[in-house]
Amino acid sequence: MHLTIYSAENAPNGSRAILEGIAADLGLVPNMAGTAAGSPALLSAFDGLRRAVGAGRLDPIAREVAGLAVGVAVDNHYGVAFHSTVLDRLGVDDAQIERMRAAQPPSNPKLAAVYDLARRIVLDRGKVDDDAISRTTVAGVSAPEILEIVAECTFAGLVGALDNLAGRVELDTFLAPRAWS
Repeated sequence: MHLTIYSAENAPNGSRAILEGIAADLGLVPNMAGTAAGSPALLSAFDGLRRAVGAGRLDPIAREVAGLAVGVAVDNHYGVAFHSTVLDRLGVDDAQIERMRAAQPPSNPKLAAVYDLARRIVLDRGKVDDDAISRTTVAGVSAPEILEIVAECTFAGLVGALDNLAGRVELDTFLAPRAWS
């Protein structure tokens, strides 16, 4: 399906102010947000989830690990490039990023638990068994952190659905070095 990438200048009326807010926050309108702008309702949901996940207390690296796990699981090229880029900027070793992009958990036990849980949440549509939850909590992930991982999975799943529906949203220039094939 061909989906237009809108800017704040040419977006539908209900999307313009939201895109302006995203640009104020990030310094640009990412192509994924510009694509969602074709529907003010979708863009509002996208931006609300983006803001809620960003305001959470989950460690930023753990949040990006969860997002990358979902991106790989749902074949979301935009999300994989985005989360890989952010993990790199957060100082995560390139070898660990490449492991995750290859559907392998990182070597850090807590981050591996986050990665595995996020994959289970999306692949099993939330029907995560008690053993998976137990492995996650034993690794040091608290119940509130698990709930924030659910929020990240929801946001990453939305991005993945839109990316796949569009047949791949064009990567922004800053994401191109982390394109995923």
